[in-house]
Amino acid sequence: MTDVIAQRVAAARRSSNPSVIGRMKSGWLVIGETQPLPGYCQLLADPVVPTINDLHGEARAQYLADMAAVGDALLAVTDAVRINYETWCNLAPSLHTHIVPRYASEDPEKAKRPAGTVYDYDAARASSVEQDGAFMEAMRRFLFLAQDVINL
Repeated sequence: MTDVIAQRVAAARRSSNPSVIGRMKSGWLVIGETQPLPGYCQLLADPVVPTINDLHGEARAQYLADMAAVGDALLAVTDAVRINYETWCNLAPSLHTHIVPRYASEDPEKAKRPAGTVYDYDAARASSVEQDGAFMEAMRRFLFLAQDVINL
């Protein structure tokens, strides 16, 4: 049985994953299923591999470049002051990175800690095309103009 990340990649390939923002050169950019912080996204590697250490050469460099490109887009389309990148692959052992915008408006005690340790992702509002569609489209436009999205 495949893990949830591999299942989401398979759904993205079939065009049946409504969370997809776009196809990056190294994988799929998706909006987080919940939004503990506005604009929370994930980059899902495609092809699916267990960890970043399983990528080599250009594939590894491309994944890291795509991560940074998503961060650039988040800085451009939100009022985030910095971006956190979290690549754990512990619960779902398929390479994916949580890309989390951080805001000046956050509680100062929360702002200096990893978002996953101070925000309840399960209790956060669910993302939806209705509520997050404009954000998703802004990300697509920014990344398409920067030529980082290869398939909308």
